[in-house]
Amino acid sequence: MTNDQPFVDLRKYDQSWFDRGRPSWYVLLWWFVQAIAFPLTPQPLNILRCALLRLFGARIGKGVLIRPTARFTYPWKVTIGNYSWIGDNVVLYSLDQIHIGEHCVISQKSYLCTGTHDLQDPAFGLKTASITIENGAWVAADCFVGPGVQIAANAVIGARSSVFTNMPSGQVCWGSPCRPKTARLKLDPSTTP
Repeated sequence: MTNDQPFVDLRKYDQSWFDRGRPSWYVLLWWFVQAIAFPLTPQPLNILRCALLRLFGARIGKGVLIRPTARFTYPWKVTIGNYSWIGDNVVLYSLDQIHIGEHCVISQKSYLCTGTHDLQDPAFGLKTASITIENGAWVAADCFVGPGVQIAANAVIGARSSVFTNMPSGQVCWGSPCRPKTARLKLDPSTTP
């Protein structure tokens, strides 16, 4: 082990400026409700999970499916459009706004992260930025989506990708870091069996 001095002094860390959007007691109440209610609701009781999220300020469209093991840090900073799916063990780390469009799929174990830290700040200052996932996009299993990212309409993010920059519409993208690879073809419903 070396004796190099650290670049940061975590004693100076200060997030007193950060607005969680609700008072501390409300945040704790949400965390308690989520820890108890979500895992205990049987799979078919999706309507109850959506109702709890709405009660705590999330904007949830009709026909949204949310698995019992999904986690929402601050639901009042989350919008999910009609008929979208949130899979098992998905984490919406919503220090900032997370906007998910209509008919989107966020597959199991994906992590949408709106927070990071300033690497040049000796106090390791918190930085946040919103995430937007537009209509028809699919974030496949075990992906990481970083702060400030926009995934455009009908894009597909391949399994285990790490997305740090915006992804274009109608593209199949994958990798770490994630990059567009090929066009996503639109199926003609008249030709499918």
